Amino acid sequence: MIKKLVLAALSVSVIAVTGCSQESGGQQAAGGQGAPSGVPVNVVTVEQQNVSTTLELPGRVSAFRQSHVRPQVTGVITQRLFEQGTVVEKGQQLYQIDDLQYKAALNSAKADVASANANVKTLKAKAARYKDLMKVNAISGQEYDDVVAQLDQAMAAVSVAEAQVALAEVNMDYTKVYAPISGRISRSFYTEGALVTANQTDPLATITQLDPVYVDVQVSSEQALGLQMALRDKGSLTVDLTIPGSHQSLEGLKGTVEFSEVIVNESTGSVTIRARFPNPDNILLPGLYVRATIHLSDTAALVVPQRATIRQPDGSLSVWVVNGDNPELRSIGVLQAFDGNWQVSNGLSAGEQIIVAGYHKLRPGAKVMPIPLSKDA
Repeated sequence: MIKKLVLAALSVSVIAVTGCSQESGGQQAAGGQGAPSGVPVNVVTVEQQNVSTTLELPGRVSAFRQSHVRPQVTGVITQRLFEQGTVVEKGQQLYQIDDLQYKAALNSAKADVASANANVKTLKAKAARYKDLMKVNAISGQEYDDVVAQLDQAMAAVSVAEAQVALAEVNMDYTKVYAPISGRISRSFYTEGALVTANQTDPLATITQLDPVYVDVQVSSEQALGLQMALRDKGSLTVDLTIPGSHQSLEGLKGTVEFSEVIVNESTGSVTIRARFPNPDNILLPGLYVRATIHLSDTAALVVPQRATIRQPDGSLSVWVVNGDNPELRSIGVLQAFDGNWQVSNGLSAGEQIIVAGYHKLRPGAKVMPIPLSKDA
């Protein structure tokens, strides 16, 4: 009887233990089914976008026109007739040079003309009398010819005297120094009372036209070839400017490429490109260092975020491409960087998914659980 009771108790214990084991196993199985099947990663789909191909280069601003004002006659400056640093107009008088000696020279030249004309009048009358005398053989033909020759010489002397008057008038006008172009004038390098000489090396002042202005940039011969092709295809190229280290906005200033030099600098291998910019507010000053961005073309191209790429030891770029739940590290070629992205030239196709976040947790043979990256991320 006791043996039967012991056996019954053991049977109940075995059943209880077996039930607990099955329940525990079921819970583990259920827990295993709910767990993630791979490493969670954020992915984006590779798509074609409109990409603007640009060329960013350093450059210098140069004046559209610049004139060094110099005197054309010798004399003492008696007046300065402009405000330094202001805008002057073409033809505006800037300086007055002492004109006393030039007035005297002009009066003397006019007197020479009057004297020459009087001599011509006398010789004309003499030639007329000699002509009548020659008809009655009162004088020889030689004497008449001599008078005619003297008359011709006197008329030539009148022409010479008149030319001297014209020259004296020019020199007289040169005592008034005018602005040859419109623009902003510099400080005056000479004051009233200073002696200046004709065609001297040092200018009296400098006038600079600031609207528009030129921006000159240097490009390599290879870049120049691409620019020439882009100019041929588009007809004109747009240029944007920034001033390094400045908070001044230049968004409203859009320039165009004017021309490219036809000669490559042998020592540097570079070619000068000149762009023209409107400058209504005179923000761009000659000599200013700028960064010029030349827009070469707009094309549809594959684009990937720069944060999705991995730089390899050899300098190449790679991305993790997702095929189902199997990631693949693939090398890609790129053309240019813009706005935090790379323009892809090879290695990817439209519609493929690449990992942009979480790839640092991947190990060889690891599975992934792709999660599309939200647009706001």
